[in-house]
Amino acid sequence: MTTGLLTAFATAAAAPAAAVDTGAFVDNSFLLLMSGMVVVFMAAGFCMLESGLVRSKNAATIALKNITLFAIAGIMFYLVGYRLMYDGVDGGFVGSLGVWSPDALDTPEGDVASAADWFFQMAFVATAASIVSGTLAERIKLRPFLIFVAVLTALIYPITGAWQWGEGWLYANGFQDFAGSTLVHSVGGWAALTGALFLGPRYGKYGPDRRVQKPMPGSNLPLAALGTFILWFGWFGFNGGSQLAAGTIEDMSAVAKIMANTNMAAAAGVIGALITSEILFRKADLTFVLNGAIGGLVAITAGPLEPALWQSMIIGGAGGVIVVLAVPLLDRLNIDDVVGAIPAHLLCGIFGTMVVPFTSLSDGLNIWQQFGMQALGILSIGAFTAAASALVWFSLKKTIGLRPSVEDEMRGLDRAELGMEAYPDFFGRD
Repeated sequence: MTTGLLTAFATAAAAPAAAVDTGAFVDNSFLLLMSGMVVVFMAAGFCMLESGLVRSKNAATIALKNITLFAIAGIMFYLVGYRLMYDGVDGGFVGSLGVWSPDALDTPEGDVASAADWFFQMAFVATAASIVSGTLAERIKLRPFLIFVAVLTALIYPITGAWQWGEGWLYANGFQDFAGSTLVHSVGGWAALTGALFLGPRYGKYGPDRRVQKPMPGSNLPLAALGTFILWFGWFGFNGGSQLAAGTIEDMSAVAKIMANTNMAAAAGVIGALITSEILFRKADLTFVLNGAIGGLVAITAGPLEPALWQSMIIGGAGGVIVVLAVPLLDRLNIDDVVGAIPAHLLCGIFGTMVVPFTSLSDGLNIWQQFGMQALGILSIGAFTAAASALVWFSLKKTIGLRPSVEDEMRGLDRAELGMEAYPDFFGRD
C-alpha cells in the first residue's frame, strides 16, 4: 500500500501480457494468497476472543455472528465493495459500482494475480465488522446487526478505503496508512462507538450514579487468551502481506522487517498494559493484557515498515497503556464496550496513524505537513464513518428495532434468539 508499489502495479497493469515477469508474478501472488489465508484465520481469533469475554448465555450468539459476518463481508465485497474501493477512483472519492470479476487465466496482467489481490483485500473487510460485533455484544438483535454488517462491508468501508488504498484524494495528498490502523481498525471502531451510543449499555451494568453497578465478567478467559494468540499470529499476514510484493530481495527484506516490528509492538503492548494495570489497579488484569497485545498490534499497523525495532516497541507499548487508561474512561461515560474494542481498535488506531510522521514522510511533505495530513485523514474518515453508521443505526432502530426485550436480554440471547445454549451442562450458573 506504499506509493512505490501502487505506482508499480499501475505501470505493470498497462503493459502487455507478454511483459509479465513470471517469477515476480508467482511470488507476489503467493504472498497475497498465503497472507490472505492467515488474515482469514483472524476471524477465528475474533470469535474466540469475543466468545470468551461475553457471559456464557450469549456465547453461541457471538459465534453465530462471527461466522455469518465473515460470510456477508466476502459476498458484499464481491458484489459491490471491491470495485467501489479500487476501480477508477483516480484521486477522487469513490470507484465504480459493479460486480468484481477476475482477469482471464490465460491473459495475466500486472505483477500479481487479480484473484489473489481480491482475496487478500476481502480478508481485511470482515475485521472491521468483527470490531462492531464485540462492542455491541449481549444486547443487539441478530437481524439488525447483520444488516448493518452488509452496509458496512458493501459501502462504508470500501468508500473510505478508496480515499487511500484506491488512490483517492487522501492518497494524492500524502496521507499514510500502510495496513489499516485507520482504514480498517478505526473505521470499525467508529462504527462500533456509534452503535454503542444508539444501543445504550447492557441492562443493569450502570447504576443511577452512572458508576458500574454490576460487573459482567467474561465466561471463559482461557478461550479469550486463545483468541488473542490467534489474532497475534494473524497480524503477520495482515501487516506482512500489505507489502503486496515478494518478487525481489528488497521486497522480501521488507516483509521480514514488517513481521519483526509487528511482533515487537505486540509484545510491548502486553508489557505496557501489564505494568499500567498494576500501577493503577494494583493487580494484573488478564483482559487488559489481552487487549494490550491487540492495542500494540493496531498501533504499529499504520507504519510497520520504517521504524526500528525499539521504535516499534515504544509504539506498541503506548498502545497497551492507551487500552488500560481508556477502559475506565468509557465506563465513566456509560459507554458499554463489552470486549474493549473501542480502546484497542479506535483509539490505538488513531494513535498509530498519528505517530507515522516520526518514521516516515510522504514525498514533498515536511513533518508538520505530514502530521496535518494524518490528522485530516483521521478526521475525514471518522466523520464519514460515524455519520454513515449513525444513519444506518437510526434507520434500523426506527424500523425493526435494535435491542431485544429486557426479559430476553436477561435470560440470554442464545436461548432467546437461537433456542440453544453454548454450555448446556452449565446452564443457570451465569
